[in-house]
Amino acid sequence: MLSRSLLALALSAAVFASYAQAPAPAVADADTADTATAAAPAAKPGKGVSIEDVRTFSAVYNLVKQAYVEDVGDKELMEAAIKGLLSGLDPHSEYLDARQWTELTEDTSGAYDGLGLEVLTVDGVLRVIAPIDDTPAERGGIKAGDIITRIDGKTVSSENVNSSVDLLRGDPGSSITLTVMHEGASQPTDITLKRETIKVASVRVRWLEPGYAYLRVAQFQEDTGGELKRKFAKLRSGKDKDLPLRGVVLDLRSNPGGLLTAAVETSDAFLESGGIVSTRGRLRDADLSFSATPGDLTGGAPLVILVDKGTASAAEIVAGALKDNHRGLILGQKTFGKGSVQTVLPLDDGHAVKLTTARYYTPNGTSIQATGITPDIELRDLRLTERDSAPTLIPSERDLPNHLKGENETPDTPGLRTEAAPLDDYALNEAMHVLKAMALRATPAVKG
Repeated sequence: MLSRSLLALALSAAVFASYAQAPAPAVADADTADTATAAAPAAKPGKGVSIEDVRTFSAVYNLVKQAYVEDVGDKELMEAAIKGLLSGLDPHSEYLDARQWTELTEDTSGAYDGLGLEVLTVDGVLRVIAPIDDTPAERGGIKAGDIITRIDGKTVSSENVNSSVDLLRGDPGSSITLTVMHEGASQPTDITLKRETIKVASVRVRWLEPGYAYLRVAQFQEDTGGELKRKFAKLRSGKDKDLPLRGVVLDLRSNPGGLLTAAVETSDAFLESGGIVSTRGRLRDADLSFSATPGDLTGGAPLVILVDKGTASAAEIVAGALKDNHRGLILGQKTFGKGSVQTVLPLDDGHAVKLTTARYYTPNGTSIQATGITPDIELRDLRLTERDSAPTLIPSERDLPNHLKGENETPDTPGLRTEAAPLDDYALNEAMHVLKAMALRATPAVKG
């Protein structure tokens, strides 16, 4: 005979099945669509659960209740069963309590208390997707691809990996020590960080050189598209307002993603026409398509998009849209490869399910799930560093004794004359080289 808790589970499943046929309000998570408003028919049912499976579940449930070393409440067991059901699907589907739901909303609005890390739990491993710009994680040296093996000395394992994520958040000013294994390292490193109220400025803009603009998008939040347009317009209206725009670098490195709608709006800002992204799922409402509208923010100026292995989710939508529309060159490393869409489905006032409901496809119809986007020009993960000692001077003609005086030679001090120091960012330095080459073949974009 089934226990009352198991019967409650069966009733809950029936309620959820009927809910799937009703209008499904949704809150956007990384690479999610906006609130769903239309009725979505349930997917075709499968073969159903056999009575043998129900008996097995009931037997295991009762064994835990009767024989486990400590008493476990029905509510705790049922929540564990639900979480297990979702965690077995994919790394992005999960059951959210009230606190986790609030934290998810805070992430997409750009303000929360923590370290500024986007992480992913896979097979009991806590892996860093990317640190967010100017946060304790980024300043402390956390890198995309790092694996967190311990938190405050406690080992992260398959049994506690989900609860370990919660430990990354906390009161501003409180300290936490992460034991991190960097990619390619032979030994883990302890990194002590202090939590802060993270207020992510999703867009930063500046001039790299006269005529060459730098646009950095750190994360895709609710107003990222509008913020990008406002800040770029302010940059163009400054002291160099009459200077032709010769090229733009769009930096999406270590951008963990965010809202699908923000990614679409950002892509549209650089496109006059063409597809941006499409999504396909089992429900009718999961099949969506987005296209560009006329109006290029840059007036068609040459564009280089910087990506790396921390470029994920919504950031990959932007990179894929610009690449497939031949709007710019992708420069850097192969991206993370998250090509799925999650929708948050509320269950009641305090609980929700974040469920993977669709895959997304670039304008060419390509799914980048688990494969990522391959750059047009691949770069190794290198850094520019200063020399430990000054370079050996190589004499020029004017340094030779009794050299023949040049007609245009000036009487300043002879010797090797150094040029301005290069950018300390290797990838950005290379992007400028490529952009200048592209600008030679393009007509400078003037302010409209």
